[in-house]
Amino acid sequence: MSTISAGTALALLCPGTAIAQQAEPESAPVFLGRILLDPSLVRATDPDGNAADRANSQYVAEAELDRARMGDLKDLFAGIASVSVGGAIPVAQKIFVNGVDMLNLAVTVDGVSQNNRLFHHVSANAFDPGLMKFVRVDAGAAPADAGPHAMAGAVVMETVDARDVLEDGQNVGGNVRLSFGDNGNTFGRAATLAGRSGGFEWLGYAKRATGDDYETGSGDEVAGSAADLTTMLLKLAFESPDGHRFELSGQRMADDALRPFRANFISDGRPFAPRRYDTTRDTVAFSYENTLAEGFWDPKIVLGKSKVRIGVDQPTFPELGVSWGDSATTSGKIENRIKLGMGTVTVGVDFYDRESTYSDDTVVAITEASRNTGLFAQARLDPTEALSLSFGMRYDRQDFTGTTGWSDDFAGFSGNLSVSYALNDKLTLRGGTSSVFGGLTIEDNFIYNPAWDYDSLRPSRSTNYTLGFDYEAGSLDLSGELFLTKIDDARVSSFRSNTNGDAESRGFNLGLGYGWDDGYLRASYSQSKVKVNGAGADSFSALDLGAPLGGIFAIELQHTPEGSDFTFGGSIDAATRYSDIEGVADAEIPGYAVLNLFTEYASPSIEGLVVRAEVNNVFDKEYADRASYGADFADVTPFYEPGRTISIVAAMKF
Repeated sequence: MSTISAGTALALLCPGTAIAQQAEPESAPVFLGRILLDPSLVRATDPDGNAADRANSQYVAEAELDRARMGDLKDLFAGIASVSVGGAIPVAQKIFVNGVDMLNLAVTVDGVSQNNRLFHHVSANAFDPGLMKFVRVDAGAAPADAGPHAMAGAVVMETVDARDVLEDGQNVGGNVRLSFGDNGNTFGRAATLAGRSGGFEWLGYAKRATGDDYETGSGDEVAGSAADLTTMLLKLAFESPDGHRFELSGQRMADDALRPFRANFISDGRPFAPRRYDTTRDTVAFSYENTLAEGFWDPKIVLGKSKVRIGVDQPTFPELGVSWGDSATTSGKIENRIKLGMGTVTVGVDFYDRESTYSDDTVVAITEASRNTGLFAQARLDPTEALSLSFGMRYDRQDFTGTTGWSDDFAGFSGNLSVSYALNDKLTLRGGTSSVFGGLTIEDNFIYNPAWDYDSLRPSRSTNYTLGFDYEAGSLDLSGELFLTKIDDARVSSFRSNTNGDAESRGFNLGLGYGWDDGYLRASYSQSKVKVNGAGADSFSALDLGAPLGGIFAIELQHTPEGSDFTFGGSIDAATRYSDIEGVADAEIPGYAVLNLFTEYASPSIEGLVVRAEVNNVFDKEYADRASYGADFADVTPFYEPGRTISIVAAMKF
């Protein structure tokens, strides 16, 4: 990937910042068609991007972020086969990494812990891609500083700052976006306004998406699929001349509309009409860091709170009125990065205080609560030019309170090791392993039972193994890895029982990147199999642990002809037929392949104007994303994706 330097990449991806100002000069021409879709350029902005524990990390490319801004999480991760998003509407979208439910990963937004688990028919983690400037997925062995209970890895998201919006020398600016999709008449509008004066910065963002129910590829209208989403972000920051930076942000995402009776699938044969789901998600974050820190003292502090509130109408049990689920996490981390001659060592302490409650007209409140304090250290060292090591340890102590008032405490160590070794200037071998203390997880609050027996529950522990390679030769990148995640004593409770079970996901990933002067190709394939208690799992038995995914392809390509104002591209989303499911007679999930095309025009006469036209699901295929619930059951109609959709998106930067 040698057309541009890392310094130039940093300058292009972080305009108007100290990073950009310090970027080395570049005499070679810059081709945006290639830059925007190449994830290695986002990796270059990660201070630990070359560390051994980042070797199997997946980064969402700049072009993928930009094209998902008026879309959803499925659009955001469309180019990464190992990250699957099931559920065709934001309230129900669940994310799986190497086949494992994201509930089992450490998930943060601006450093604030997420994963506020609630009703199993909706997502614990719904985010607006329009807010994001950086997204990274660490599958498998996560470092100790990723946070507690990173059972199968970590997902790191950062929201946009004023300095990401403003050009060098610009004090006030922003952008507006308008979008329209003909399938469902979905109308989206978003605006960002940012400013700075002296060391002060501010940013405001708002987005609204509304529409009608869409049609599947077979022409069937999906009742309860209409867009009705509102998102807001306000961020304030101050940075002193000597690098002391303080940030305070607050965001809200709300969705209040009729949805399928069980929001993550259309029906199970029973004649239930759509019902109202009222969902609000909030995150508040405060952080401090020194952007100019050197040597042994480079502290960072993050404090914040995330919460989710959902209200679900109960027409079949009118005495309940509205069932409410509330889940909230207050979290914090204090760490210091010690810079050494051959790398860094990060040490720190973190905590969370999580509480989840169910209530309705007949129940005042049923609650589970978990409090955890952790100590951690993570070393990232390069002993030689060819060898990179990352290893760390953490200790966690958890206090857990159940629905009955039962309480107990649990404690455990976690350790990780990642190694990367360059055999030559083209081929690098890498591997990683971890053993992670998981404690007791808070359950889905809609199945809480005030009479549960907690005495037999055991704290969970996971082990992760990865072994892979990276090959780089000029404009060609190839990668591959084997992975295995095992979770022992995972909590698998239902209303009637409170118990543990075991789960595992194993498989392999392949990746390809190829760039040329005017474009880029990104392709990946992921093969995974999930087992629960030793048997190949269906989507019900694997609920909240994983999903039966099998083989998934993701292909993206874009090209900007030399001297042209147009960029052309497309993507393929595909999955192989999957039948490796035990316990479900004749269970088989059909395969599919879906083609999406786009063209983008950057106006040379109106500065900052970009217009994109898209045709998604070109051949009007009826299909449910492989990660969507229920496609393996004959009596379940899964949440089919939209049929052919013609969209136009206009963005104006000012």
